Amino acid sequence: MKFQLIRNATFKITYAGMVILTDPMLSEKHCIESFAGHEKNPTVDLPMPIDEIMADIDLVLVSHLHQDHFDHIARQVLPKDLPLYCQPGDDVKLKEFGFQSVTAIDTSIDWGALTLTRTGGAHGTGEWLKILGKVSGFILKSPDEPCVYWTGDTIFNDEVREVISSVSPDVIITHSCGAALKDSGPIIMDARQTIDTCMAAPNARIIVTHMDALDHAMDTRNDIKAMAAEQGISDDRLIIPDDGQILDL
Repeated sequence: MKFQLIRNATFKITYAGMVILTDPMLSEKHCIESFAGHEKNPTVDLPMPIDEIMADIDLVLVSHLHQDHFDHIARQVLPKDLPLYCQPGDDVKLKEFGFQSVTAIDTSIDWGALTLTRTGGAHGTGEWLKILGKVSGFILKSPDEPCVYWTGDTIFNDEVREVISSVSPDVIITHSCGAALKDSGPIIMDARQTIDTCMAAPNARIIVTHMDALDHAMDTRNDIKAMAAEQGISDDRLIIPDDGQILDL
C-alpha cells in the first residue's frame, strides 16, 4: 500500500493493484467561499498540477458531496466514465453532474481484489447533524494488503469506536482539524479526538488528514504533534503527512 496526501481529504492510495483517488477538492487557492469568515477556501495551493494528481487513477471514492470533498473543478476535470463510488443518495447528484459509472455503496461491494465497506459517521452533534447531513467512511480490504479504515468527516464517537473494535484495522485515516461552524463545536475530529482514536486502536497506524487547508479548521498539524508527544505517541504510529508527501506502508 502506498498513500499520498494531496490536500485536505484528497489523497491517492495505491492498493490491491489499483490507484484510488478520494474526495477530490481540486480548486486553486481561494476559489471557494469562506466557511468561517476568515478567508476564502482552500487556504493553500495544491502541491502539484491537476494532471499529475489525475495520473493513473482507476477509481474515485467519495465520502460525501460538501464542497471541500467534491468541488466544481472535480466536476469539470474528472473523466465522466471514471468509476465513482459513494454513499447512497449522492449517486443521484453525481449522475446529474454527468458521471456515467456511479455506484452507491449501501453496505459492501467487491471491485476486483478490493472489498469496499461503507461505515457511518457523525458530522458534528445536535442540530448540526441535520444541517450537515449524512456522511460516510469506508473500509478497504484485500489479500496481502493492510486493512484500512478511512473515517471520513466524523467526530470520534461510539460508532467509530465500534468499527475499530470489530474490524481491527491496520491503518486508520482520520479527518482531524477540529473544523467548526458558529456554535457547532467540532464537526470532525479535533486533536484530542485524534489522540482518542490512537488510544482506541493501539495496534493501528493513524494517518492524519484534512489539515491546514480550510478556514474553519481549529487545530493544526503542530497542535496534534504536540499533543501526541505529551501522550508518548510516536510519529511512526501517528503519521501527519505534509501535502504531497508519499508514505509506503
